[in-house]
Amino acid sequence: MKILVVVAHPDDEVLGCGGTMARLAKEGNDIYVAILGEGVTSRYAKREEADAQLLKDLHDRSRQAVKILGAKDLFMSGLPDNRFDTVPLLDVVKIVEDLVARLQPAEIYTHHSGDLNIDHTVVNRAVMTATRPLQGGIVKNIYAFEVPSSTEWAFQRFEPAFRPNIFTDISSTLDLKIRAMACYESEIRPFPHPRSAEALQSIAKRWGSVAGNNAAEAFELIRSLR
Repeated sequence: MKILVVVAHPDDEVLGCGGTMARLAKEGNDIYVAILGEGVTSRYAKREEADAQLLKDLHDRSRQAVKILGAKDLFMSGLPDNRFDTVPLLDVVKIVEDLVARLQPAEIYTHHSGDLNIDHTVVNRAVMTATRPLQGGIVKNIYAFEVPSSTEWAFQRFEPAFRPNIFTDISSTLDLKIRAMACYESEIRPFPHPRSAEALQSIAKRWGSVAGNNAAEAFELIRSLR
């Protein structure tokens, strides 16, 4: 089966579903990752002031990370970091539509719509728009994931709140998720930050305890067509 992961920023793919990607790849599925935003540039007063070498290094690290997780290919679109709301939604939708047409994925994993980060919400809206359930549509299942330091930091003040109802056992691939996240040195923070290795392990164990296994990633099933 072909599976597409659509995210806003470098590292979102690991944070949101890294363990699940690795497990699905091991099971013989074809995993593709699309990172729509460039990353990092929002940390500068002006986007054009961003360090070009830093951006290149970050994108190289993305390629390393998805390779660790077993993805077949990575697509990067270079939208402005944390400024997706300045881009016409139609332009973002067309990026997703093109990927779906080219890759023909049966399933998509993407951001939850109630996240604090504006780019995440735009990506969710674009995915939903690009995959409207028209007759003959390719995408059958769409899953939303949480991103530590964005989903929970909305404090359930942005609707809808994240209410997972699908859990993937990542007991055998949690170590790959942590290894992949280690590629993103500039994005990792020391504990107790949610993007620390310790916190990611704790989150996986927490969802594992909910689902009855040692470690899990949680998802909200947005839509399933049979």
